Amino acid sequence: MFDKHMICQEGFNNVIEGGKVTGFRFLARLPYYRGLGLSMIEDIAISVDGEAIERSAIRFSVRGRSWSLDELETVYDDRWNFGEKAELIVLKPGGLAEGKHRLKLAEKLRISYLPFVPTTTCEADVALTQ
Repeated sequence: MFDKHMICQEGFNNVIEGGKVTGFRFLARLPYYRGLGLSMIEDIAISVDGEAIERSAIRFSVRGRSWSLDELETVYDDRWNFGEKAELIVLKPGGLAEGKHRLKLAEKLRISYLPFVPTTTCEADVALTQ
């Protein structure tokens, strides 16, 4: 139901550190109506223009704190709230070219009362601005 709202249209740009473009970032929402502890995020998969991004190149950030996906497994003192926009950062030297790109996002979330771990996906065309 909330899958079409996972990828935000704003906040899609390259990451510049020390004068060099080190990757790109975009904002994403949780597709679950209650919010979750960060350790309950089993996986996040991203592809851009059909190119899958390696799990090790993805960082998750909320309220000024960032983690790798492996680090999220042991974050028991923070959560991703419903409606809150998390920043997903992809480490990709050179980043992306300005203009429209096709983003695909899949979030695999452990929901306490479900006997399986659902994966929710969303695809959107988003314009990258420098």
